[in-house]
Amino acid sequence: MPALGGLRQHVRRVPAIFWVLGLAALVIQLNPGWRDVLVYERAAIAAGEWWRLWTGHLVHFGWPHFLADTGLLLLLGWAFGAKHPWAVRLGFVLMPPFIAWALGWFDPAMGRYGGLSAVDLGLLLLFVVQSWERKWTDWFWPAVLLIYVGEIVLEVSTGGQGGGMIKFDDPTVRVATSAHLAAAAYAAGAWAVGRGCARKKPRT
Repeated sequence: MPALGGLRQHVRRVPAIFWVLGLAALVIQLNPGWRDVLVYERAAIAAGEWWRLWTGHLVHFGWPHFLADTGLLLLLGWAFGAKHPWAVRLGFVLMPPFIAWALGWFDPAMGRYGGLSAVDLGLLLLFVVQSWERKWTDWFWPAVLLIYVGEIVLEVSTGGQGGGMIKFDDPTVRVATSAHLAAAAYAAGAWAVGRGCARKKPRT
């Protein structure tokens, strides 16, 4: 069946790490009782529960939140994951704790945080800039980025209480603008380091 073969090809195009993280987020979403143990929580991290620096990004506040974040993650894996393997590996290891650190430092009022949106945004920014460097006339992914930023702006403009296009299942949750800004800072730093390393690499 040609259609089935094409689907398998698209599935194989997504690096395994994206599927693993997406599946982990799904398992957590299917087990609501796990949320309190895994979500980013400032007091718990201060008490030594360091795993939350990573697992908090896999916790989502409702199915719309999960579908939006995980769907974009898999889309990014399909489009860019195989092209930038080291950026992906380092990003998944370094970006979550960097975002958590930024929340603790710049947004002390945010006691809880969850979701892959900031990690998605950091990867998206990094991939878009790298793609632009290769072909400046490619405007598809910048358009996706614009839509994503528009969602953030819309939710912030409605008070960040689950407004906009995504509805949260917890009325106390607000949009973590500081997390998105931290992800953007990470992407800018990673891009700068990557360019610096490329310039130092000897030419043959």
